[in-house]
Amino acid sequence: MLKHALTYHHDSALLFERIAQQPWAMLLDSGQMLNPATGKAGSQYGHYDILVAEPFITLVTQGNVTTITQNGVVETSEEDPFLLLKNILAQYQAPKSELPFAGGTFPFTGGALGYFAYDLARRIEKLPSNALPAVEMPEMMIGIYDWALVVDHREKTTHLVSHALLENTREKLDALQALFSAAPRASSLSTPFVVTSEVTSNMDKPCYERAFNQVKKYIDAGDCYQVNLAQRFSAQVEGDSWQAYKKLREISPAPFMAYMNLPLTDNENFTENFQVLSNSPERFIQVSGDHVETRPIKGTRPRFSDPAQDLKSANELEISPKDKAENVMIVDLLRNDLGKTCAIGSVKVKQLFQLQSFANVHHLVSIIVGKLKPSATAVDVLRSCFPGGSITGAPKLRAMQIIDELEPHRRGLYCGVIGYIGFDGNMDTNIAIRTVVNCKKVLSFYAGGGIVADSEVSKEYDETLDKAASITTITKFFTRL
Repeated sequence: MLKHALTYHHDSALLFERIAQQPWAMLLDSGQMLNPATGKAGSQYGHYDILVAEPFITLVTQGNVTTITQNGVVETSEEDPFLLLKNILAQYQAPKSELPFAGGTFPFTGGALGYFAYDLARRIEKLPSNALPAVEMPEMMIGIYDWALVVDHREKTTHLVSHALLENTREKLDALQALFSAAPRASSLSTPFVVTSEVTSNMDKPCYERAFNQVKKYIDAGDCYQVNLAQRFSAQVEGDSWQAYKKLREISPAPFMAYMNLPLTDNENFTENFQVLSNSPERFIQVSGDHVETRPIKGTRPRFSDPAQDLKSANELEISPKDKAENVMIVDLLRNDLGKTCAIGSVKVKQLFQLQSFANVHHLVSIIVGKLKPSATAVDVLRSCFPGGSITGAPKLRAMQIIDELEPHRRGLYCGVIGYIGFDGNMDTNIAIRTVVNCKKVLSFYAGGGIVADSEVSKEYDETLDKAASITTITKFFTRL
């Protein structure tokens, strides 16, 4: 493996701006940058930032067809997208490294990076088609990258790394080293980002209440125990999404943030870019060596500027029987999902109900771990657990059927997965909550919550607004009506 040490900088956004306009540019952002306004670091849970661009293979799944592009050659397949990705990664294997990433090893040194939208689940499960498509974006977009820039905010190091799989890799790394070594400079991206309409929802409160009541009827009838019900917000926008993302990471840093600038091709082969801005606090699946871990979030309370009120809100969450019961349901679901690819007896609940506090909400987080079967890969784990139980409900399939019945629009990327799967077999992914898509000048995002037997409609509705608060704050900041 090749590695080049570069000068550390506290804000990876200044580095990413140098490649942001390159094809398939992506930033996996730990939210650890220093906030110049406060002098404090961002998310306390973050660690690494990973920057990539210009993949040498791309996989784009839309409907039943995956388009694979390599060296200008385009092929299509109706094979399972997860299997296609698994087979490609098998061609470029590298030695495994394990946590902690120290002594010259890194979380990602090349491999797959991108997103798996929630609606990719239709390739795994048979689901109805009641909800309307909301955004014309592919169900999966994955790039295979031969290099990455890895920023370690705890060790304060920056490295350009690669397995040198391509003939021109060394020349490419020399050029990238020069690009990233230049003194940090202000962004040259000049198109102002502007929100040009009101933010509207696909569910007003009466509509949400009707859907909520139907969920309660299903629970009372024994169809399910929990259903995650979400509403979709949208607004018209103009300009450069990167400006909105920078503001989002400033006011609401989270450990599993991401920014992606990706191509969208319409039926007439006209290509324009769309952007993904993820502010997710939730890890989905991490694989390191044979160690597998998931950290579902269930249980939410709002943050307050008054310390006493904020502490009261956190304490109420920690002792809430309803939120703990909701959390346990999802923990049990994920234990079952991990058991499909982990060794018998290895799946354990490491921690229940850990309180984690973010910019606008408190959450209850649990940790489940397992040991990967020798015959299984990270892609196998991802597929067996997809989509995450924390954002569907229990039992998963019935909850997903109810979601499609009651939510007016399909979720698209929301509640899907963003992350990497390395050539070394390691993986880290988020649940794509608190995630914005800017596609064809429409900004859209969702917020939802789990409904159980003792849920109260007013509290559940308000919880969706609390979760959307950081993004709605951004839209207000950039609104020009």
